[in-house]
Amino acid sequence: MNRTPPPSAPARDTHAAASESGTPLSHGLKQRHLSMIALGGVIGAGLFIGSGAGIAAAGPSIVLAYAASGLLVLMVMRMLGEMSAANPASGSFSVHAEKAIGPWAGFTAGWMFWTLLCVGIAAEALGAAGIMTSWFPGTESWMWVALFMAMFCGTNLAAVSNFGEFEFWFAALKIAAIVTFLVLGTLAILGVLPGTDAPGTSNLTGDGGFLPNGLDGLVVGLLASVFAYGGLETVTIAAAESEDPRKGVAQAVRTAMWRIALFYVGSMLVIVTLVPWDDKAVVADGPYVAVLDALDIPAAGQVMNVVVLVALLSAMNANIYGASRMAYSLVSRGEGPRILGKVSGGVPRPAVLASSAFGFFAVLLSYWWPDTLFAWLLNMVGAAVLVVWGFIAVSQLVMRRRLEREAPETLSVRMWAYPYLTWVSLAGVVAVLLLMLREGDTRTQFLFTGGLTVVLSVVGYIRQRAVAPSS
Repeated sequence: MNRTPPPSAPARDTHAAASESGTPLSHGLKQRHLSMIALGGVIGAGLFIGSGAGIAAAGPSIVLAYAASGLLVLMVMRMLGEMSAANPASGSFSVHAEKAIGPWAGFTAGWMFWTLLCVGIAAEALGAAGIMTSWFPGTESWMWVALFMAMFCGTNLAAVSNFGEFEFWFAALKIAAIVTFLVLGTLAILGVLPGTDAPGTSNLTGDGGFLPNGLDGLVVGLLASVFAYGGLETVTIAAAESEDPRKGVAQAVRTAMWRIALFYVGSMLVIVTLVPWDDKAVVADGPYVAVLDALDIPAAGQVMNVVVLVALLSAMNANIYGASRMAYSLVSRGEGPRILGKVSGGVPRPAVLASSAFGFFAVLLSYWWPDTLFAWLLNMVGAAVLVVWGFIAVSQLVMRRRLEREAPETLSVRMWAYPYLTWVSLAGVVAVLLLMLREGDTRTQFLFTGGLTVVLSVVGYIRQRAVAPSS
């Protein structure tokens, strides 16, 4: 199957491209790996823990918040899937942005996403270490951080199939946990779970009603839900190293709707139906633990700690993988240090080491300056995923017309109601960014991320202008 881009496209397909040493990336991911990554990648620690703050702010209307943000994410994934199925590339949306908008856009989107993933590695390592120190009080947090960083850096250095196997089993555990929770919750709602009575709509309409904090609370819940979906883009990066990239992307995108509806919206509906939205345990212990405790499930807290630990380790593994492939893709297009483009054994090992090192450095910042430099770093990437989504929407607007004209046979996945839903999605991204200005914390993230976007865009544009005369 021909995986090369249309002749007029200026950027190389990094999936097909070889490194400077002439060694291409491997195709070590099997379809079962990619399918499970697509299924489990949507289930993160943000869902298990972070959703509590959203519920406390929005009340039962958190269901609407997750449904609205889920629709936006679904549109973004459909657009990204259309471009990635037509042109599988390890740089995913960065490659598409370069072809559709220009090298400066690919540079900006790629390095912003790389920074986001690396900071994510640090945050997840710290969260996982916190769980381990609670289980083993005599140990230090840095010991667990070092262990996890070494373990996942090592597995990603060895072979892409190692990443796939870890994610396969991590995803299987997360899916088993969330499905079990949904089954138990549904049985409790119906009143057929032993020892429980059907709650009816008392928690949905009582204690302030469905919108207890009005539209302001719904907005806070919406912002919390949007960022819980971050990371879904990694599956399109992984698809480039699978046995059949086009088929893998197509399947992942086509199952996105029911995954979002079941895992996110379904979970929120079960939670706010079974426990009062203003129950302090929803935030203190996490909404899932609060529900399981309410149902008298033995050792609910420790069970969920295991699930959250798995979610954190899964995210670490996926972020190291995604960051290394994005760095490799950028370098192969002349947008970064050439040393990171070296490939051996089908793995971009310098890129893996650089991504892991940046993540470990961010961990050190959290110890040395937790309230200054580390907080600044977190704020800098706070809205990065929205900027990436904006690039995806603009790229799809341009690429769809080009593909229809030059390579219509590659459009195995198509964005619905093009271009109208693309414009609606782009407007949705802009609306969420504007809503961030309403709240103090998110306003800071908006401003810091905006500054990073401007800096990367200027650097990317200068680089583009510098190479233009010789191209």
